[in-house]
Amino acid sequence: MQYAVGAPLPPPHGQASGTGGAMHWPPHPGRPAVPGTPPAPAAPPPPAPQPGWHGPAPQQAPPTGHSTADLTGHVRLPAGAPVPLPSPPAGAAAPDAAHAAVAVLLIGPAGAGKTSVARHWADTRRVPTAHISLDDVREWVRAGFADPQSGWNDHSEAQYRLARRTCGFAARNFLANGISCILDDAVFPDRPVVGLGGWKRHVGPGLLPIVLLPGLEIVLERNARRTGNRRLSDEEVARIHGRMAGWYGSGLPIIDNSQHDVATTVRVLDEVVARSLASPPSW
Repeated sequence: MQYAVGAPLPPPHGQASGTGGAMHWPPHPGRPAVPGTPPAPAAPPPPAPQPGWHGPAPQQAPPTGHSTADLTGHVRLPAGAPVPLPSPPAGAAAPDAAHAAVAVLLIGPAGAGKTSVARHWADTRRVPTAHISLDDVREWVRAGFADPQSGWNDHSEAQYRLARRTCGFAARNFLANGISCILDDAVFPDRPVVGLGGWKRHVGPGLLPIVLLPGLEIVLERNARRTGNRRLSDEEVARIHGRMAGWYGSGLPIIDNSQHDVATTVRVLDEVVARSLASPPSW
């Protein structure tokens, strides 16, 4: 999330379709109908559905030696319920962070390295892992894109909420199919509109939020290497960085990656995820 210089940041507050035209199909190019020939009898109507749940149509058994999961198109849809907190059975060992299916939300200001770290973390895990960037999803909208750098208004807020809900559904969809995911977003600690509440609602309390917060000088240096609409002014970067300092004292784990390269930060992130799985943060 990025905002224009001087533009107000998010406020601190928690078509009927008409009748379509008939479709006219061209006559079949085969043999013309013989005049006077009676029409073929209509097929009998299907039986009325009986009350109760009806399962899917039976499928053919997969070939010998292949499980159902190997079949193309066999995708499990996410449950309607949100992702729950990690809760290993009593007496069981702590979850293995290197192999567990988890959903991580990486928080930080512009220039913190969220996207680079998240992508590298997803690339190097031992289990299938997806990276979901909220900024990338926002920019799926081409014509009519409400760029937050132009100011925060009803349109930019609506598109932010839509992107966040889309990311949340994608995360639950991946997890339902055994694929971990890491999301990144500039979540502000003092603005509910772009706060953790929406992420918790769309993903669930099992989401693991982790803050990436290097020093201001590092953030300014990294932002200077950016191009396009992802690059902000120094004043805006400093203002956002100051707002992000509100995460100190929140109880969320914070990684200061000022002196770390991407690979080192990813190793630290692995350690933080392992601790969060063993003792989930309250948020």
